[in-house]
Amino acid sequence: MNAIMTKFDFETAEQHRSQKWEGLSEIDQAIRDNRLMEYRIKKSWADPWSRALTVVVLLLLAIFAGFVLYWDALKG
Repeated sequence: MNAIMTKFDFETAEQHRSQKWEGLSEIDQAIRDNRLMEYRIKKSWADPWSRALTVVVLLLLAIFAGFVLYWDALKG
């Protein structure tokens, strides 16, 4: 291998690196702005399967809480 790299080699390496990590720039910006949790919530809410799962889990928790309160009212 040749240890001497031309300016062209450096430029192509920088371009390749920036294209490779281009998709992570939004996450990087969220970390810098200290709003990573907001980013995760927005991304998960945009996904239809994740949104449906969230709604189902919250609905089940609400039904369970209602059952516990109802059962407590019957016993007390």
